[in-house]
Amino acid sequence: MPIGDLLSPDVELICTQVVDAGFKVHDKMQPGLLESVYEACLFYELKKRGLRVERQVPVPVFYDGEKLDIGFRMDLLVEACVVIEVKAVETMNPVFPLILKNYLRLANKPVGFLMNFNVAKFKDGLKRIINN
Repeated sequence: MPIGDLLSPDVELICTQVVDAGFKVHDKMQPGLLESVYEACLFYELKKRGLRVERQVPVPVFYDGEKLDIGFRMDLLVEACVVIEVKAVETMNPVFPLILKNYLRLANKPVGFLMNFNVAKFKDGLKRIINN
């Protein structure tokens, strides 16, 4: 887990690969496609780089000591530590970062990225969130 906003060097290296892969997918595919297309391309790009990646990973929810099956799913989980939520929207809803924060908390993962591919410049659709 991170201490404050600091992550281990290994996790930071994975984060660098994740962001670079996002830029590459955005550059090749351009805005205007469905979220599922960007997710599939990003999954492929990360796998091509030799990273372990899972798609549509269930997020456990416990309430009052009981595990509830409510269907939360992370879009991508990289190397069991970096969560990626893929979006393809014109306007980011303020709840999107909160959803990612909850995924990080519930799944006990250190860091996540919200990636909106429906932007002219990928950096404008990229948000990093630390679980602290």
